[in-house]
Amino acid sequence: MTRPPGERELTAVSADGTRLHVEVHGEPGRPAVVLIHGWACSVRFWSAQLAELATDHRVIVYDQRGHGRSAVPDPARSAGYGTDALADDLEAVLRLTLAPGERAVLAGHSMGGMTLMAAARRPAFQEHAAAVLLCSTGSSRLVADSRVVPLRAGPVRTRITAALLASSLPLGPVTLLSKRLLRYGTMGAGAAPARVAECARVVHACPRVVRAAWAKVLGTLDLDAEVRELRVPAAVLTGADDRLTPPVRSRALAATLPRCTGLTVLTGVGHMTPVEAPEAVTASIRALVTTYPGTKEDAA
Repeated sequence: MTRPPGERELTAVSADGTRLHVEVHGEPGRPAVVLIHGWACSVRFWSAQLAELATDHRVIVYDQRGHGRSAVPDPARSAGYGTDALADDLEAVLRLTLAPGERAVLAGHSMGGMTLMAAARRPAFQEHAAAVLLCSTGSSRLVADSRVVPLRAGPVRTRITAALLASSLPLGPVTLLSKRLLRYGTMGAGAAPARVAECARVVHACPRVVRAAWAKVLGTLDLDAEVRELRVPAAVLTGADDRLTPPVRSRALAATLPRCTGLTVLTGVGHMTPVEAPEAVTASIRALVTTYPGTKEDAA
């Protein structure tokens, strides 16, 4: 099949040698947007945003290490999984795809938002980030505040949640039951069946060892100090029915960010905001591009 004009596939090499699958959609010279997916997902997660934004933007997406078409780090090497590795990967992608001094709007969903926080002090981030969208994410207390397990908050719920999320059991094929479980844990009750199925296909494609390794990292996450170093304009967006990273985590982000431009809470939406509410997420990205254009002059 012939690839659309302006679409390219590239490979970024991270600091530890991990090879990352990168895609660039849209024509050169247009405003740049970088989309970073979350845990157990891939570039396919941003399909709706790619279709809409690539008509008049240059959209850069990449598979986080271990996900999609990017290389899987050795599970025996703990350094291959961690927030420093996420920041290394983002730096490699930014340096590969953006010209010196060129700035872009960066949008991260879930673990993608944590990637942005982890990279806040990095030179490539500071050179290239015009503004960020932190979408359905948090900087700490993810397991303690998660409401995936329907029990009262406390040590018992936290232990069960940590064990559930870090399980390396195979998810198996996408079935009616698996879609119901996925919708309960990650999406709003009113999520359209087609969007539930889309999320299920993406999540089930993630290797189970990768899913478990990153869950352990997220279970002990503490990026509160990094949030205070995220000094570019930052919008925060979340779903009111998000059980994985509940709105309390987004409110904490909004209260801590040095330059928060606003908090949006979407009624009836769960954790998978870019798929559940694609129009709202795309509109938030467009608003940031319009307000904080990524020109070389701005970076001076």
